[in-house]
Order: sequence, then C-alpha cells, then structure tokens
Amino acid sequence: MKAKIGPIVKTFARLKNWLKMGQKSHSLHSNSDKGDGSVRYILSGEGAGTIFIIDEVTGDIHATKSLDRERKTHYVLHAQALDRNTEEALEPKSEFIIKVQDINDNAPKFPDGPFVASVPEMSEVGTSVLQVTATDADDPTYGNSARIVYSILQGQPYFSVDPKTGIIRTALANMDREAREHYTVVIQAKDMAGQVGGLSGSTTINITLTDVNDNPPKFPQKNYQLYVPESAQVGKPVGKIKANDEDLGVNADIRYSIINSEGANMFSISADRDTREGIISLKKAKPKGGTQGQELTMSIIISSKYRVVHREFIPRGQIVKTGYFLDRKEEGINYFRVDEYSGVIYTTLPLDREDMPWHNITVMASEVDNPSLLSHVPVTVQVLDVNDNPPEIATDEEVIVCESSRPGQVIQTVTAVDKDDFANGQRFSFASPSQLPVNPNFTLKDNEDSTASIIARRRRFNHLTQELYELPIVVWDGGEPSLSGTSTLTLRVCPCQRHGRIRMCQGEAFLSSAGLSTGALIAILLCIVILLAIVVLFITLRRSKKEPLIISEEDIRENVVTYDDEGGGEEDTEAFDIIALRNPAAAEELKFRRDIRPEGRKHCGPPRIHRSPSVELDEVDVHEFIKQKLVEADMDTSVPPYDSLQTYAYEGQGSPTGSVSPLDSPGTHSEQDFNYLDNWGPQFQKLAELYGDPESDVTT
Repeated sequence: MKAKIGPIVKTFARLKNWLKMGQKSHSLHSNSDKGDGSVRYILSGEGAGTIFIIDEVTGDIHATKSLDRERKTHYVLHAQALDRNTEEALEPKSEFIIKVQDINDNAPKFPDGPFVASVPEMSEVGTSVLQVTATDADDPTYGNSARIVYSILQGQPYFSVDPKTGIIRTALANMDREAREHYTVVIQAKDMAGQVGGLSGSTTINITLTDVNDNPPKFPQKNYQLYVPESAQVGKPVGKIKANDEDLGVNADIRYSIINSEGANMFSISADRDTREGIISLKKAKPKGGTQGQELTMSIIISSKYRVVHREFIPRGQIVKTGYFLDRKEEGINYFRVDEYSGVIYTTLPLDREDMPWHNITVMASEVDNPSLLSHVPVTVQVLDVNDNPPEIATDEEVIVCESSRPGQVIQTVTAVDKDDFANGQRFSFASPSQLPVNPNFTLKDNEDSTASIIARRRRFNHLTQELYELPIVVWDGGEPSLSGTSTLTLRVCPCQRHGRIRMCQGEAFLSSAGLSTGALIAILLCIVILLAIVVLFITLRRSKKEPLIISEEDIRENVVTYDDEGGGEEDTEAFDIIALRNPAAAEELKFRRDIRPEGRKHCGPPRIHRSPSVELDEVDVHEFIKQKLVEADMDTSVPPYDSLQTYAYEGQGSPTGSVSPLDSPGTHSEQDFNYLDNWGPQFQKLAELYGDPESDVTT
C-alpha cells in the first residue's frame, strides 16, 4: 500500500506578506516516513527553488525572500514523497496553494494632490468647496485595511471635511476676502476606519476666497478743492479725483457722477478705465469776473454687479441686501421687494435653485427732492442648494433579460440621478424595499460606487410563460439629510442567441411600447380588412346605381326623372308651358307621353305655334280639363297602366316677344267667384289678378 502525504497539503497554507526570508511557513509529512531518512521530499511549481525551498528530510517549507500580496496574491505548488534509495514515487504529486494573506502595510495616498480650490467670500456655512479622494493598495475585501476615514489637520475653524466622502465645506460664516484671502487646509486619510494603529496619508489644499462686490467705493477725503482759471477751455480736464474700492477686478470698476444741479451744469466727470480716477472737465465757458469758486457734490456709482449668496427655501421676509427701489423691468422683481426708506431687500416668494439658480435685479436710487437724478446698481442673487430632491433611477427603458440567464449573472448595471448640485447628489446607495418579500427572480447588489447591479436568482426564464417582471429599487443620496426615492424597473424576457445577443425582442418591444398584445394586433388587422370590404361593396353599389333605368325600347319599367334644381316660380320662362291646361284644343296637337317613346313621333314635324291676336277660351275650366284627361287615360288600353307626371309652369309677364298663351284671350269666363283669392296673401296675388275681374278685357 502506497504511503500518502498528509491531508495538510491539500489545504490553503496562508502566509503573511511580512514573512521573512528563511522563516518556516509550513511542513509536509508522508505516512510512509518512519523518520529513518528513507523518504525524500521534493517541491515544484510557482516559486519552487527560488522563493520556496523544502527540506528533503523533514519536509519543512521555507521562504527565501519576503512576500508581498500587492505583487502576487497566491502561489500554486506541487509536493511529492520519493524513496531515497530507489527514487520511486511513494505517491502521486499533490497540489496545494499558498495564499498570501493581506496585512495593513500600505498607507492611503492622494494621487492627485496637492489641490487648489476657490470659494466665493461671504459664502453660507456648508458651501461645498472640493472633494478629495484617497486610495489604499490593501485588500478592500479583507478587514478594514482599505477602509478610509477623512479628517482635517489644518484649516479649522474655517473649513470642515466629511469623514466618509472627503467633501470639504465652509465651516465659518462671513469669511471676508478683504480681511483674509488665502487659506491652507491639510486633510488626512487614515485606514483601519480611523482606529489606532491605522496608517495615514495627507494632502494639502490651497483655498482662495474669490471676490464678490460687497464693498462700496469711498473717497479718501470728504472735501476737495479745485481751482479753474478763466481761460480754461470747454471739454478740457480741469482736475481729477479718485475713490477707492476694496473689491477686485470688475467689482472695483467705478462710475462717477455729479449730483448737484449747479455743479452738473458747469462741469462733467468721467472715469479713466486704467487708473479708475474721475476726470473733471469744463462743460461750458466760465464767465469772466464770476464767482471765485464752484462747489461740486460728487457721487459714485458702482458699474459692476453685486453678488448676493442666498440659500433656497429660506423663510419669507429674510433680509438680503440694502438698496432703495427695484427696476420693474427685471424678471426677478416677482421674488424680491425693497424698502423705499431703509433700502433693505426682502424675499417675497420661496426661492428654488432647481427652478432658477440665479436672480438678477437692479436697485434704483433717486433724490427725493429731484427725482430726475437717478442712479442704479445691478444685484445678482445666487440661490444655494439644499438637499430637497430625492434621487431616482437614471433610465426609464426596459431591462432585457435573456431566457438563458443563469443564477448570479449580472443582468444590467443601473445608476441614479439627482436634481441637486454636486455636493448633494453625487453619491448614491441602492437597496430593495424592506417592506416587500424577497424577490425570487432577481436581486440587487449595491456596488458602493453610486451604481447597482441587477442579478438573476434563478435560471430558465421563458417569455411565453411570463414576459414582464417589475423590480422596485430604493436609492438614497449622499446629502444632509439624506433623501430616498423608489423607482420601479420593467424587466422583459427575450430569446437571445449566444453571447447574450437579442434575437426577437425588438419587434415585441415595439408592440409593447404601443400597448398592444399579439391578440389585439390580430383583432385590429381583422377590423381593417372588414372596413376595406365594406368600402369596396359600397363603391360597387354606387356604380351599379348609375346604370340607365331604360335599357331597351321594350323595357317598360317605371322611369321617374328627378330634378334637384329649384324652379324659378311664376317668373320662370324656361320651364314647361301650361298651355295644355288653358287651351286644350291647341294641346291636342302636341299630345304625346313624356315617359315613353312614341312610334309616330319621327313623322311629326315641329309643333306649330299660332300667334293670333286673340284666341277664344273654351268654356272648360282647369278642374274639368284634368278630370276629362284622367278618364281618357284610364280608358285608353294602348298605353302602359301607370300615370304620367306632367309639369306645368307659368312663363310670367314681360316677354319682349309677347305671350303665346291664350289665357289672356277674351272669351267666356266661368261664373265662379274668385274674389276670395285676394284674402290668401301675396302668394296668390297673380291668380287673383287673372280670375278676380271677369269683366276685364285680356290681351295677348
């Protein structure tokens, strides 16, 4: 039976990375070793013979040099026991791993330091200045060797640092650049979570207070005396004056003006851009023998802008800056007001940095006794941020899950967004809602770098069984106080090819984005086909209705001719003549049916019209004529058995050729009294004229 090397060689031998050269790290022993020196141990693999050596007799393994985990984390070695006399293997080679365990031997470092930063003077307490980040080469997964805590060594009480994030903020209010402009801040980063024994590194931040227009210009003295000779020329300088402003750059630009009317009439003043002096010039010729002196009252107007720092959502009515009254043309007038006597500016509405981070207003000032003397100064109000917006997931798109996803596979990495500024919205943490049960399909892992990974918890998803999943995610920001928001992601299961490429999901995603399932799409297509069939049927019926009603001469179906135009009434001379009613004898010559085609019509010539000066009217009225024709039509067996529609109209008066109707011909009138037609209104006026006076003569 072959001897075996003890089970100790199949375990991980952990070596401290401070292991010194020649120090024993581990020992190997075979069951065949009786201690008589007949067994020889050999070692092969990574570092065998150079970094690690083995005692051939005892099996002790020694390191020949120091080990560093940051250079190599583990070594794979093979050990074997041989018979010293025959050199035969007493057992096969056994593999074992020597893993170098980390110790805290690397101090945190600031790779980008030293730093230079700036912040406006007079900033509010807590204003973000800069964020510094240190790195540690130790293993972040083992112990607290790479867990860093920040602290401030120099720069208090003016600045502070967040121990977790390394954000440097102002800690003292009303820091004035004119009093002190430069600050040196030293930040320390210490590992082991700041505990005793941890290693540390530091960096320096040079912070400069930038200027804001918070100082008015001042004259060094109250009174000045200038002597102007009588020979002074108009427009030429006669003197100069200078005011001092403790601000810098454009904030120190000065504009001069003469505010008393007597001096303004005689002199003018302008500012020299280079020296910022006020150059006084003669405006009009000085009268000879006049007064010896002229008093000028000077005023100074700042041409640059005031910059006022103001935290958003402060209580209404808080004091901002001093002035007189506001220019009504500015948009910011809705948010501020100024006391006309004290010049104090107040807020009238809550300010929101996310809606408008800057407000520009103009403060106006005028003389009470002389309103025409007006001066103004622009004022800029900066709204500082507070953490008032919860974060949310950065994407609203669906997350694609392949059907072949495996447990532990990362589906997608998500990030968050925050409407607040850099200081309040740049670090996020993620988790699943604690009040919900554990999701059996997916889990969420916070990567601790403002991102989170969605990980599958099971295998074999099927889009036919369930296509959509919802995953609620809670995200916190790094503000003070911290705010959280919950977003729900939609995960869509799709068939994928190898390497995770999507195979079918795009078309289905299009239908889903439109809110349509496959069944709904089929129903819509079916409705479209039915509508098209109805349209085609309707067009076919319309075409069939346009065919002529009478196809041949033998077709005796009823033919009703419809006219859609409205007639012209009694004055219409283009319609049918009613001669058939008034002169039956003459109508006999034109007797034919309008709804049939008579046989002998082609032999008939055009109807002759007799234009006699007078025609005797038969003693037959219209009623009797119609009754007579009705009887004749009923008794006539040579015509189709249906009535014929006849249209009659009166051609009216005023024809230049005269009337061809015998209605006005003298003759015997009916003895019936038609005087009642006068009472029927204007519609029957013409009939009343025709039948009202039986004694009157009628001429054609």
